[in-house]
Amino acid sequence: MGSEPHSPSRFFVLRSERNTRYDTEFFIIDETEPGPAPRCPRCGGVVGMLTWRPPHRVKLQFHGEEPGDFVQFLGVGPYLIVSERFADAFRAEGLTGLHGFEPVEVAKIRRQRRRSKTDYALPHYFFVTVSFGSALVDEARSQILRPGPFTCDYCRAIGTDGFNGFVLEPGSWNGDDVFEPRGLGVHVVSERFAHFVSKHQLTNIVLTPTERYVWDPLRRFSQPVSG
Repeated sequence: MGSEPHSPSRFFVLRSERNTRYDTEFFIIDETEPGPAPRCPRCGGVVGMLTWRPPHRVKLQFHGEEPGDFVQFLGVGPYLIVSERFADAFRAEGLTGLHGFEPVEVAKIRRQRRRSKTDYALPHYFFVTVSFGSALVDEARSQILRPGPFTCDYCRAIGTDGFNGFVLEPGSWNGDDVFEPRGLGVHVVSERFAHFVSKHQLTNIVLTPTERYVWDPLRRFSQPVSG
């Protein structure tokens, strides 16, 4: 079957899954002195959290029964770790947008449920960072609440008060499969990444189409209850 070069690309918000057998999070322990935060190449403003320097020692927390392939930090920050299976498949498939792949030491494990009756080996994990600025959010076609005007039109790092679906500005995507778009602060992935997750049956991952992703802490987009 031929490709459809003129069809629009689909993008998804990347998050860890909840309430499944692979529900896993991690804490940073024995943290070393953090490195500097990343900065916008145009205005020099901060566009991310302080750098997590090695050695990377963590405590895994299992809310499910088995460790997942994709694990987010339980706290403030965008830190991610991935299993060796994830890392090997990502590099073998030639996907882009994740960097580092630095070894992680699992120093402690906490289980919220009983261990699975199925034996499993704890995977080796790697700390990864996500590309910033691979695409730009289309403000006119997205529903986003901003706390004020942009001070830099490149990074647009003023934060958000909520959003009810968003799209990327046509022509702004550079082709990375995992990235943080300028002006939003969430991790977004390509359709190719979605196929990669399905092909390798990677766990603890949920992908939501960007146009259907809602974050509404102030309940500005919530519908009133009738009756």
